[in-house]
Amino acid sequence: MGTTANQDQAIKQLQSIMDQNESMKNTYQNMHQGYPTETLVRFLKARDWNVAKAHKMLVDCLEWRIQNKIDDMLAKPIIPSNLYRAVRDSQLLGLSGYSKEGLPIITIGAGLSTFDKASVHYYVQSHIQINEYRDRVILPTATKKYGRHISTCLKVLDMTGLKLSALNHLKLLTTMSTIDDLNYPEKTETYYIVNAPYIFSACWKVVKPLLQERTRKKIQVLQGCGRDELLKIMDYSSLPHFCRKEGSGSSKNTEDGSNCFSPDHAFHQQLYSYIKQQAELLDSISPIKQGSVHVGFPDPDPEDAKIARTIESEFHRLRNLNGLSNSVNGLKVDGN
Repeated sequence: MGTTANQDQAIKQLQSIMDQNESMKNTYQNMHQGYPTETLVRFLKARDWNVAKAHKMLVDCLEWRIQNKIDDMLAKPIIPSNLYRAVRDSQLLGLSGYSKEGLPIITIGAGLSTFDKASVHYYVQSHIQINEYRDRVILPTATKKYGRHISTCLKVLDMTGLKLSALNHLKLLTTMSTIDDLNYPEKTETYYIVNAPYIFSACWKVVKPLLQERTRKKIQVLQGCGRDELLKIMDYSSLPHFCRKEGSGSSKNTEDGSNCFSPDHAFHQQLYSYIKQQAELLDSISPIKQGSVHVGFPDPDPEDAKIARTIESEFHRLRNLNGLSNSVNGLKVDGN
């Protein structure tokens, strides 16, 4: 893994501590999927190799998993199916394929997601289910296919359609980001930002200095739809549909059926079928119930909270600027 002597020592120390924790053994095994050392490294990286802090983070994560029954999350389908479709149509994400190195490519329609078709709890449930499916199904399958351990993914965020109204679901996005930071650390190799309008560029300027260097290095803002840059690391067949044509204008609609956000896309069909099958296996123990799964929302990290406040402040500034410019000459800051 390319670790230093000091880092190797930190791994051994954390491993020794975790070996003594019998009460969390089962959920820990479900989480590390046969790769405990790599899991320890993720939590150590997230806490700058401080063993005590990494241990606390890991134990907190395992407690969160136990308290919220995360191990059973892939046996709790969002039903009825039309509600699941409504969630998919308003929380745009998917899997477009794999990079040339075998990393799954997770796609996110950050600009056009509206989060207005269901309760917050359904969106959080869906988000966690995709995380769990990635870690327990997608990554192990990729590991087997490519003949080497694959534990991270790439994320391509499409900012098409980003508007000032995105401020309305900033709290939900912060919640999901905090869940990822605290319970799924270091799972993303690189974030690629594409189709970024002015509003994103303005926010990025004020947010970028607040990010930790480790995080900042992972984020690449690409020109336009990013097609040429992305084709250096993935084949065209894995290129997200919203990166295939400059100025396509929408990340939701395609003519060739390649829309990886659609509930009819192969990834979402397989995911939903898997969750229903897992639910049927448990059905004899406890019948499937309608209703969202309520997961405890962790308190945001102080740094994340600061970033959220900064984004909110910048959005308000842009909204005021937009109102002023509209009254003068009709200019819209989001470029639409």
